Amino acid sequence: MNIPFSPPDITELEIQEVIDALKSGWITTGPRTKEFENRIASYIGASKAVCLNSATAALELTLRIIGVKPGDEVITSAYTYTASASVVEHIGAKLVLIDTDGETFEMDYDKLEDAITSKTKVVIPVDIGGKLCDYDRIKKIVDRKSAIFSPETEIQNSINRIAIVADSAHGFGAKYKGSVSGNFADFTTFSFHAVKNLTTAEGGAVVWKDMSGIDNEWLYNEFMLASLHGQSKDALAKTKLGAWEYDIVYPAYKCNMTDINAAIGLKQLERYEELINRRREIIDRYDRSFTEKGFKPLTHFTSDSSSSGHLYLLRIPGIGVEQRNQIITEMAERGVATNVHYKPLPMMTAYKNLGFDISDYPNAYHMYENEITLPLHTKLSDEEVEYIIENLLEITEHMRLF
Repeated sequence: MNIPFSPPDITELEIQEVIDALKSGWITTGPRTKEFENRIASYIGASKAVCLNSATAALELTLRIIGVKPGDEVITSAYTYTASASVVEHIGAKLVLIDTDGETFEMDYDKLEDAITSKTKVVIPVDIGGKLCDYDRIKKIVDRKSAIFSPETEIQNSINRIAIVADSAHGFGAKYKGSVSGNFADFTTFSFHAVKNLTTAEGGAVVWKDMSGIDNEWLYNEFMLASLHGQSKDALAKTKLGAWEYDIVYPAYKCNMTDINAAIGLKQLERYEELINRRREIIDRYDRSFTEKGFKPLTHFTSDSSSSGHLYLLRIPGIGVEQRNQIITEMAERGVATNVHYKPLPMMTAYKNLGFDISDYPNAYHMYENEITLPLHTKLSDEEVEYIIENLLEITEHMRLF
């Protein structure tokens, strides 16, 4: 067999919608992007949604619009992809990384509380693998620290505590007590990259909870300005008769979504519930096979929550990095592509150069050293799922791991 790790699930529906977009004459930001924004907002139950060219752009613009600046502090997990942290460096704020709790892939919330100072403006929880963080607990933590928070912008005044900005790049469609991701943090960012459950090839979005004294249309327009050079009119608005003239309000950025990307997303969204359901079937099959052997998968489903099923993270107790890498190699030799999520940020050159040391994050390292990520996507057949299970168990048995 030849089983890829995470191919996109594209059908004739998406292909035809892209063709229609190309034929329409609108291939940059236009009516399809606006429709996609409206459908995302409706799916989540948010007042507005903004579509951009990546979740990274969504996260960075959110920090800028909140008013994070050099000298401020932003906290996120040491166990994540670089995008959760690099945006803090782009702004010039101080990045603070938190170790995991040692049992889950989430940050240690006790250490989060200890790390908050009067300079902390934002906490970025990471919904790794599509499993939602404990937003109830995070909210209690930032509420307890509200006395030392000093707001400096209109949005900060409205929230009146440290802002919670969710990196839910993996979490579109994840649920807690019946509500989907986008309803728990003050702002929530999503990724629609090629490997994500719902793809636009490249793309992302941000939604937010309504805030007292903040007009949602004004906030939406702030994202539009920031994403298109600070230009007061986008291409669609300039097509109105006599409406050529525009202003550059400030020298901003260029990270808008195109209608070609949105065309893919519109049809993906129509199919999304069946895509998530198929992922759940695969997770259930994996879990039944691996938990009885003592392996520890990410918990995707509980009585009151369900993840988006983006990644199948599996820890194999008793092994180290060398054995884990050997398993990855042997699986590849048998035609199965696997991965690791994630090598903690303090192990990366960029973050070492910023002064981070993995020895300060022992739990993150122990999560990483025996973690392997198995294929989890909607192109997998039942036969392929069984092949993955059988081969992983056979390889680990030969290594005398259990």
